[in-house]
Amino acid sequence: WPWVPMLRNSAETGMELMGVTDWMPATVPGGVHYDLFRAGLIDNPYQDNNSLLCEWVEHRWWVYKTEFPRPDVEGEKIELICKGLDYEAIIYMNGQWLGEHKGMFHPAVLDVTEVLKQKDTVQLMIILKHVPDEMGQIGKTSQTFTQKSRFNYKWDFSTRLVNIGIWEDVVFKVHQSHSMDNVYVRSDVDSEGEGIITVSTDIRSYRSIAGQLTISVILSDPQGNQAGEQATFIPADDSSYSTEFRIQAPELWYPNGYGAQPLYEMRIRLHHGESLLDEKIYKVGIRSLNYVSNVDSPEEALPYTVVINGKKVYIKGVNMTPLDHLYGNVSLSRYEWIVRLAKHANINMIRVWGGGIVEKKAFYDLCDRHGLMVWQEFIQSSSGIDNIPSKRPEFLALLEQSAIAALKDRRNHTSLSVWSGGNELMSESRVPSTYEDENLSMLKALVEAYDPQRLFLPTSASGPVEHITREKGVSHDIHGWWKYEGNPNHYELYGESDNLFHSEFGVDGLNTAKSIRKCLSETHLAPASMENSSVWRHHGEWWDTYSRELNMFGAVPDLETFVACSQWIQSEGLRFILEANRRRKFRNSGSIIWQLNEPWPNVSCTNLVDYYGEGKMAYYSARKAFSPNHVSLDYRRLNYKPGESFKAGIFVHRAGGSEQSAVTAQVLNAHGQLLHEQQFLGVSEADKALEIGELVFEVPRTGEELFFVRLTLEGAASGENRNLYTFSVRDEAVYAPALELEDSRLDIELVEQWTNESLSGPEHNYRYRITNSGAVVALHLYPEETSDRFWLLADGAFESLFPGETITMTVTCVEKKGLLFEAQPDETDLSVRPVIEIKGFQKRSTVE
Repeated sequence: WPWVPMLRNSAETGMELMGVTDWMPATVPGGVHYDLFRAGLIDNPYQDNNSLLCEWVEHRWWVYKTEFPRPDVEGEKIELICKGLDYEAIIYMNGQWLGEHKGMFHPAVLDVTEVLKQKDTVQLMIILKHVPDEMGQIGKTSQTFTQKSRFNYKWDFSTRLVNIGIWEDVVFKVHQSHSMDNVYVRSDVDSEGEGIITVSTDIRSYRSIAGQLTISVILSDPQGNQAGEQATFIPADDSSYSTEFRIQAPELWYPNGYGAQPLYEMRIRLHHGESLLDEKIYKVGIRSLNYVSNVDSPEEALPYTVVINGKKVYIKGVNMTPLDHLYGNVSLSRYEWIVRLAKHANINMIRVWGGGIVEKKAFYDLCDRHGLMVWQEFIQSSSGIDNIPSKRPEFLALLEQSAIAALKDRRNHTSLSVWSGGNELMSESRVPSTYEDENLSMLKALVEAYDPQRLFLPTSASGPVEHITREKGVSHDIHGWWKYEGNPNHYELYGESDNLFHSEFGVDGLNTAKSIRKCLSETHLAPASMENSSVWRHHGEWWDTYSRELNMFGAVPDLETFVACSQWIQSEGLRFILEANRRRKFRNSGSIIWQLNEPWPNVSCTNLVDYYGEGKMAYYSARKAFSPNHVSLDYRRLNYKPGESFKAGIFVHRAGGSEQSAVTAQVLNAHGQLLHEQQFLGVSEADKALEIGELVFEVPRTGEELFFVRLTLEGAASGENRNLYTFSVRDEAVYAPALELEDSRLDIELVEQWTNESLSGPEHNYRYRITNSGAVVALHLYPEETSDRFWLLADGAFESLFPGETITMTVTCVEKKGLLFEAQPDETDLSVRPVIEIKGFQKRSTVE
C-alpha cells in the first residue's frame, strides 16, 4: 500500500507492516506483472479479458530488494546506475536513503562511494510508486506530464496493462582518477571516397594526479585487423579530446538491399602511465549521410529523400511498436527474430514510434549489423481530443532529460538516420506542428547540439496536411489511412495520391488462426463482429473486419475461412498502396507501413507479424512489393463486366541502373486457361520506375466469375519475377467465387533439408517442390509450423499455382525463445524438430 514500505513498522503496534503479496522472485531487467504470473498470483493477462483483472497491479507500490557481498572494487568514485526505472522510484542502500528518481528513459545515477565502505554486505532496496495517471491513446497531448510510455495505458493495438518495474540493467560504475564521458563516434565519406571516423569525448577528473594522461584510439577493420592507432597526451584535469581517422578505400556501410554492412571497431583507452583508467568500445559503419528534396518537390517541402554514400535510398519501411506490453522482459532472441523478419521482407528502415519506448541497445546493435536504418522518435504522441505538444514545465524538463540521454547514446549507432519530435503532433486540427512550436524548437536545438549530422523532423506526419487527401499539391509527409477503403475507392484514393512521403498507413486483417487460438479460449473462437463480442473487442476493437469480409466474400462460416478472407483483403489493400507509391519513385521518397508488430495478441490488427512472431499474408505481399526487382499493375478497381475493356499500366522496378526489361502479361481463368497475353520491352532508368506499357484486353466471361492477371518480369530472381492479381465479374461480394472453388490437390515433395548454426541456435531448413495436380488454381499456398516450438519464415509463401504448375518453397525454422506466458523450451533437448504443413486458401490443401 502507498507509503507503507517507507514506514515499515506500525507506529501504534510496532509490528512489521505486511505487503499485499508475500516476497517473490523478481526478474531484472523485467517487470512486476510477469513476476506475479510466475508466482501464480495473476492469470495470463493476454488471454480473453484477463488483463482487466490485472489493473490493480499498477495502483500498488512495489519493492525490489536484493542482498549481496560488497563488490571487490576500488575507485575514486562508485556510482549505482539504474538505467531504466519505470516509473517513479525511491532508492535505499543499507538502510540509507540515496535519492529519488522520476522518468524511465534517463538513468538514475547515485553516488555510493561511502555507503559501500560501511558493510561487507550490501542491501539494495528500490521502491517503485504506483504508476502516474497518464493518458492512453485518447486524451489531450497538451496535458501530458510524464515521459512514461503511453501505449500501455490503452492504444488501438493494445490493452491497458501499465508496466511497472526495473526494465533496464542496474549496474555499478567504478571511476578511477579520470574517466570518459559524452563519447561521440561518427563517420563520413569525403568527395574523394576516403572514409572518415571522428571520435570525441569529455574527460572527467575525480582526483588530481601528477603528470599527463594518455588517450589511445585503436581502429580495427571489419575482419579484425588493426587499421590504425593514435595515442595522445592530454592534461590530467577536466578536458575534452577529439581525433579523426582517414581510411583509404574503406569498406562502406549500406542499408539493406543497397550493399553490405561492414562494421569497424573503435577501441578508446584512457591511461595514466601503465594504469588503464577507462575503456570504451564501439562498432561503427563508414558511410556518408545526407538528405535531398524529392524530384519536383515544392520549394517549401522538407528534404525527405535519404542519400547514403551518394546513392538515393528509396525507403521501404515499417513502423515498430514495443515488442511487448512488458517491455522489460523482451529477450535478445525476440529482438533478433523481429530484425530478421524485417530484413527478410526487404525492409531498410524502421520507425521507432513516439507512443512507445526508446528501444534497448540490443535493437540498435542489430540494426547496425543488418542495415536497417532507424527513424527514432522522442516520446510524444497524439491524443485525439487535442494533439498539441505539451508545454507543461515539468514535462519539458523530463523531455529534455530523456532526449539528451537518447541523443548521447543512440547517435553512436550507424543505423540511426532520422530523429523526430514525436507522433502526429498537431498545433491545429489536422495541421502538423512545426519547428516554431516551443516544445519542438527545444528538441531541434538539442539535436543540433548533440547530433548535428542527422535530420530532425518536427513530427510525423510533418505536413503541411496530416492525412492523405485527394487535394493536389499539399501532401508532403502524410499519414493514413489504416483501413481498406473499399472497392473502388481504395484504388482511386491511393492510385492518384501525389504525396512526397508516406510515413504511416496500413490495412487491418486477422492474425493467424493458430495465434488466435492462443489468446481466446475455445468458447470465443466462432467468427464474430466486435460489436457483439466483448472478448473479440478487447483484442482489437478498432480493427473489426467482419462486415468487410461479408461484403467482399458473402460469408465467413468458420474461423479458418474468416482468417483467410481477412488476410487476403489486408494483403490486397496494402500491396496496392506500396506499389502505387513506388511507381512514383523519387517523387515519392518511400513508404513506412503501420505496423510491423504488435505488443500483445490481438484477434485483428494492422500488423504484418503477430505477437507470437507469425507472419501474415500481408507480410509476404509487402516483402514482394519491396523486392529489388518487381513488376506491378496500375488498376483502379477489382470488378469488371464481361465484354468491358480492361486497361492498366504496367510498371517495372529495378535495383540497378539502366538495363533491359522484358515483361509478359497473361490473363487466365481459374482452370489456368490462357485467355490473353502481351509482351513488353523497355529500358529501366536509375532511380525511376519504368512504365513499360499498357495491358489491354476484353474482360472474359468465365464460369468461376474470376479472372487473373499474372505479370512475369523476365530475368529477375526467383520469387521476385511474378505478381498475380485477382479480379471478378460480380457486382457484389466480388471475391465470393473464390470460396466456391473446389479444393486444391497438391503434390508436395521434400527435395532437400539441412541444418545450420546461427547466433540463435540451430536453424532447420526445408525445400519443397509443390505441384498443383488439381483442376483449378490453388490460391495462397503457405507453410505453417504446427508443433508451436519454432518461428518460421519462407521464400515463396502465399504464391498461387494454376493446374500443372510447380513452385519451390524454402522454409526456415528457428526455435522460439523468450515468449512470455508460454512454456519455455528445454534447450538441452535437441531431438525436437519442426512439424510443417503446407496450407492454402482452399483449406483442405494441406499435407504434413
